[in-house]
Amino acid sequence: MADPRFFNRAGPYTLAELARRSGAEVAPGSDPDLVLSDVAALDAAEPGQLSFLDNKKYVAAFSATRAGAVVVHPALASKAPAGVALLLSRNPYKAYALCAQAFYPATAPSGKISAGAHVDPGAEVGEGTDIAAGAVVEAGAVIGARCRIGPNATIGVNVRLGDDTVIGANASLTHCILGARVTIYPGARIGQDGFGFAMDLAGHVRVPQMGRVVIEDDVEIGANATVDRGAGPDTVIGRGCMIDNLVQIGHNVHLGAGCVIVAQAGISGSTKLDHHVVLAAQAGVTGHLKIGAGAQIAAQSGVMRDVGPGEKVGGSPAVPMRQWLRQVAALGRLVRGRNEGDGRDD
Repeated sequence: MADPRFFNRAGPYTLAELARRSGAEVAPGSDPDLVLSDVAALDAAEPGQLSFLDNKKYVAAFSATRAGAVVVHPALASKAPAGVALLLSRNPYKAYALCAQAFYPATAPSGKISAGAHVDPGAEVGEGTDIAAGAVVEAGAVIGARCRIGPNATIGVNVRLGDDTVIGANASLTHCILGARVTIYPGARIGQDGFGFAMDLAGHVRVPQMGRVVIEDDVEIGANATVDRGAGPDTVIGRGCMIDNLVQIGHNVHLGAGCVIVAQAGISGSTKLDHHVVLAAQAGVTGHLKIGAGAQIAAQSGVMRDVGPGEKVGGSPAVPMRQWLRQVAALGRLVRGRNEGDGRDD
């Protein structure tokens, strides 16, 4: 059970109501009127709680669970213990996420502007927006309805936030336009100068960064991530992108819709990712490249060439995934053979 000091639980809900909210189906033989009061992991769930199975590694835990109901793929429904109700879904994790959102909905803003906030008279603040103590909203900024601006966050001159956007504590935004339902987590930096200068032995010369950051609807940008503004063209984060903590996105980068960028990854300037690209943790992409739709970049990879649509690459320099796995296996055999040859075990 989530700690009630930090999370407000809604419900209870019937199995039929959760099916409606999640798009799942009540399995034959399961009681649609079963009442569930919470969600929990398979090995911790009690009879009045809902759990889920999305990974075959946890089939044994599924078969032993005491949960009242479980969201599961139809192919694994036969592994359920007797008496456990089932919600059937082709995408159990998504269905569970929608159920969990029902039990733990986001808290609605109160519309309170703290006396300790600093809102310029020339800024526009939409109805129902919260602005916490220490936050600064500068002249010309436009904040949509039902937004939440956290403590000590800074919304710069002429920045625009769409409705239902959340800005975390100590985040700073400048030279940027945000769509609706965007979440910027604490400490993120959006719209600062891109890393652009002309190199010279007599002293490097700064190149003015005259673009913006444009963030489309339904984007999340994690804690302490940075998104540089463009040098002339804009830096663009496409609709529905999910960007993890400590990610660096350089100037003029363009992310298509639905990209996933995982912690500590970095994208150099002017690189373009098509829609639904996945860049795993600590991967790095050099500048001026094109990454095709649906491509997947393995963790800690170094990408130095264009990657085609749907291609999976890994390693540094990154190569097709199968080639990289063969390289890793070959290196392992080489090291083992050398150690065996000189009698060492390390």
